[in-house]
Amino acid sequence: MAAAPAPASTAAGSREAFRVAVTNTLERRLFYIPSFKIYGGVAGLYDYGPPGCAVKANVLAFWRQHFVLEEGMLEVDCPCVTPEVVLKASGHVDKFTDLMVKDEKTGSCYRADHLLKDFCKDKLEKDNTLSPEKAAEFNHILAILDDLSAEQLGAKIKEYGIVAPDTKNPLSDPYPFNLMFQTSIGPSGLSAGYMRPETAQGIFVNFKDLYYYNGNKLPFAAAQIGQAFRNEISPRQGLLRVREFTLAEIEHFVDPEDKSHPKFGDVSDLEFLMFPREQQLTGQSATKLKIGQAVSEGTVNNETLGYFIGRVYLFLTQLGIDKDRLRFRQHLPNEMAHYAADCWDAEIECSFGWIECVGIADRSAYDLRAHSDKSSVPLEAHEKFAEPREVEKLVITPSKKELGLAFKGNQKMVLEALEAMNETEALDMKAALESKGEVEFKVCTLGKDVTIKKNMVSINIEKKREHQRKFTPSVIEPSFGIGRIIYCLFEHCFYQRPGKAEDEQLNVFGFPPLVAPIKCTVFPLVKIDKFEVVAKKISKALTAAGISHIIDMTGTTIGKRYARTDEIGVPLAITVDNTTSVTMRDRDSKDQIRVEVDEVASVVKEVTDGQSTWADIMWRYPAHTASAVDDEETAEI
Repeated sequence: MAAAPAPASTAAGSREAFRVAVTNTLERRLFYIPSFKIYGGVAGLYDYGPPGCAVKANVLAFWRQHFVLEEGMLEVDCPCVTPEVVLKASGHVDKFTDLMVKDEKTGSCYRADHLLKDFCKDKLEKDNTLSPEKAAEFNHILAILDDLSAEQLGAKIKEYGIVAPDTKNPLSDPYPFNLMFQTSIGPSGLSAGYMRPETAQGIFVNFKDLYYYNGNKLPFAAAQIGQAFRNEISPRQGLLRVREFTLAEIEHFVDPEDKSHPKFGDVSDLEFLMFPREQQLTGQSATKLKIGQAVSEGTVNNETLGYFIGRVYLFLTQLGIDKDRLRFRQHLPNEMAHYAADCWDAEIECSFGWIECVGIADRSAYDLRAHSDKSSVPLEAHEKFAEPREVEKLVITPSKKELGLAFKGNQKMVLEALEAMNETEALDMKAALESKGEVEFKVCTLGKDVTIKKNMVSINIEKKREHQRKFTPSVIEPSFGIGRIIYCLFEHCFYQRPGKAEDEQLNVFGFPPLVAPIKCTVFPLVKIDKFEVVAKKISKALTAAGISHIIDMTGTTIGKRYARTDEIGVPLAITVDNTTSVTMRDRDSKDQIRVEVDEVASVVKEVTDGQSTWADIMWRYPAHTASAVDDEETAEI
């Protein structure tokens, strides 16, 4: 297809004006609408209409092709309702929270960090009297927002006089709110459960069976597409923050001692915007970097993580995401879980700013270990040796009794942090305990140092003769927010062009054929029998070829019909203006060619399957000069 004009976010003025133009078009053309609209709707819930469903289906079909099929992944489909014990093991029951404040008079709820963030951004953008010192203070708050405790957030809200946005009433102190929807399984109500907040746990708990299905071989990846649920405190930003959404997640299980990837060379020369933590901390901007260089220099932790970053880049750009408004941002130290080796987010710029759409994380062995401990079922892999080996093993044995006495409710977090130590950290701790009897130890999940004494943990190097090596695999996890990707795709593909009337602007979605909801339209130029017969013949051939299309015999002017279908992103239009050959029009360039009736379906399939570009087709078929009636375009849709 011809390249679409640059998105109109700057040409149309403010980002907000551009966003309004996009969302108005999306809702009017039924890409998506608020759920339960006739009853006033529910915040954070949306319905996809016919074109939205088609775009979503095409995105997911390409995801399966690009990842599941090309990488030989094992796809699973697990229930949305999850027993409490599973989410207790994963940490969601205790830790999956946001800090909330309430309007003290009406009881309306708000996310505390969002209110503080909005206040600081509003001051920085609109307050011309702001002193440099105050501006620096607000920028600092934005930088450390994720690190603020409930007490610190509450203090800032009071200091700045932040009140409820809708009523201007005072707000309560912040307190944690668990984002999971709770339910019960069975009529007794005795078996607690939750609607899953992610799809990953279903894969982790099935590891043992998947490993056996894969012939007890590593590495392998499992994938799942499904609904997830998060009871957002105050949903906003349309499809970007919703209470029910589609996730597509991959769990790639790998030997923690070998995170190389045999296909890394396929992506190593890809160059794109990367935003390592050092550049973020020093106030620099994202710069273009080859993924091979990023891995070799240690910016990205390992080849497998780098491989998936490269594959995610290819997936998003082939969908139609603008590569110049796509970056990979590395998590800062305060964002990283204590067990994670490295984490990157694929962020896409839209009218709301930079939006996290894909997370790519090396989660080490945390998830499988957590479920092994809780279920008492070992989720391990093994490597058989040709000959028995004498090996030295680091054995970390925390004393649950002593940790419980010392740390009470925080015992589990301290124990997990001790068990997650690497060999260097453990040996340093062993030396310090032997010389001093105690050592200060940072527990990331607590956000502070604790004192570990000699009686709380035993650290030894033991020699053993082994016939095989047993180990808990590490997990590389790319996690895709499908709704967020689709919304950013809508914005990146939307543009406006002049109509025939003065000051008239026509809306166009310049979707690549890969994701376009309808691949082509068929229009008899005028409402006469011989043209309608040909249109039906072409429609039948398109159906047989599996090509989604619209046949429109309304007799409306051809210009109006073009404009209607351009607005839902249809790449090709077939105008039946002859009984032996027809006019084929490209949406973005508006160029037209003549094609024999019997060849229409094969030409459309070539373009929409990506075998040929519109430019390729233009070389092979004679150009058609549109008449005045053919070229008429109007916004009266």
